[in-house]
Amino acid sequence: MIYHGNRFTLRKGVSAEDRDAALESLRHQGRTIPSVKSYTVGADFGGEYEYGAVFVLEDLAGYEQYMNHPAHLHTDRIGLPLVDVFVSFDITDDPAPEVGAKIADIHRRRYEALPDIAALVSGLGAYTGSAAPGRTMPGAASGTAQ
Repeated sequence: MIYHGNRFTLRKGVSAEDRDAALESLRHQGRTIPSVKSYTVGADFGGEYEYGAVFVLEDLAGYEQYMNHPAHLHTDRIGLPLVDVFVSFDITDDPAPEVGAKIADIHRRRYEALPDIAALVSGLGAYTGSAAPGRTMPGAASGTAQ
């Protein structure tokens, strides 16, 4: 299983309507993307972020389907412009050492195929984590997550 998570803080001045639409779009992902086994979206407590989401995916094939599904891309397109600080993370029980590199490659291919999404990510105030451009993945012999 792969637990893909995001934690984020919105830019100052984001309207309640835009915030609610972005959070609902995250929930829509959980309801409609076939590879999502379970999910949660809501307020983030105990840290420096306002909101978070976690999506449970069975394997790398499901992860790739999730990342490129139209519902996820819609959320990226309406939600990323609202976000100031963003962190992504992936937790897995898969013992294979190359899982991190494979996750990074999914993101790299996605950003290459979807330059508008790559531009939105580049426009974030701060972005760290598993899919951040330039981050070397644990277990990767070479390459970066992008």
